[in-house]
Amino acid sequence: MVISTPPMGWNSWNTFGDNISEDVIKTIADAMVSKGLKDAGYEYVVIDDCWALKERDKDGKMVPNPDRFPNGMKALSDYIHSLGMKFGIYSCAGLLTCAGFPGSFDHEFTDAQTFADWGVDFLKYDFCFFPKTAVGRNYYNRMSMALKATGRDIVFSACNWGLDEVEKWIRSTGAHLYRSTGDIGERFSAARSISMSQWDKEKYSATGCYNDMDMLFCGMDGIGNVGHPGLCTDIDYKTHFALWCMVGAPLMLGNDVRRMRPEMVDLVTNKDLLRIDRDEECRVPIITKTKGEMHPTYFKHLSNNEFAIALFNFAEDEGRSDFRPWDIGFPKTAGFKLDLREVFTGEEIKGVDDYFSAELAPHDCKVYLGKYSV
Repeated sequence: MVISTPPMGWNSWNTFGDNISEDVIKTIADAMVSKGLKDAGYEYVVIDDCWALKERDKDGKMVPNPDRFPNGMKALSDYIHSLGMKFGIYSCAGLLTCAGFPGSFDHEFTDAQTFADWGVDFLKYDFCFFPKTAVGRNYYNRMSMALKATGRDIVFSACNWGLDEVEKWIRSTGAHLYRSTGDIGERFSAARSISMSQWDKEKYSATGCYNDMDMLFCGMDGIGNVGHPGLCTDIDYKTHFALWCMVGAPLMLGNDVRRMRPEMVDLVTNKDLLRIDRDEECRVPIITKTKGEMHPTYFKHLSNNEFAIALFNFAEDEGRSDFRPWDIGFPKTAGFKLDLREVFTGEEIKGVDDYFSAELAPHDCKVYLGKYSV
């Protein structure tokens, strides 16, 4: 199975943590449809940790908590499929999950078949309680093989938090995306530090296996498991989302979609940003830091001879960020220019063949789509 663009969907952890249930998942899925998120491409509804009982059954199979999921996972999967969406679940390569529920270590083929029988389309696979004497690469490969043995197409989301130089070997295991960082929290500094940590690693992301910088906190508004009331502004959410799109990261919402403000729906369904994230060529950006690490510029080739250019201000005060064509090898003597359109405001800049800049508020950004002109 080839995943031709980065997966998009929603995951329960950031907002709900262990407070999950059949009703929560169903109402989230309903809201994803009613708010237009499904139509924008957010198709996976993924239950994270804490869905199971603490013990396997007599046949060695995982058992959904009947108090939280009284109709079982197959019925929930069927409901999500009836909405035209796809169903995801969580397990762990270790002996236990991060919250202490049964892990899949040495149960990979049993668990994979169980998930397939439930109609699972996506597996997030964590790395807690993994034996130090075992080799992580082998066990991610084992689960990948187990998923394939079921005969069902299941997206395999490997999550070892960027350990063991995972970016260098994870593609060989058959995984479709891989976590390259630790967990994110709802604060701009987390989005900034995570994105900066990948500046020398984004080159490993390409069609079929994508660099996953963790879930989006856009629109959490301080609510939930990793929420921080009052820490994030809409500008923070805007730049967080733009960063993920510029590097072609998987887009997994982590907010309570049912409470989602119209402004946040507009942000995460912005057609230009989704076009950049899901461009068919899946190219990573050229990142220049001429003005320092707090004012990086991203330049990204897109299909159809288009480009994306993003100016960021990571700093805590206002500042000017710029685009210097010569830094990416585009000389004024080429005889070509770029016509640019800013994706948030519609502002147009015609005939760019030299330096231009923008004054940005703290944490703000500008993102442009561009084409050649003569």
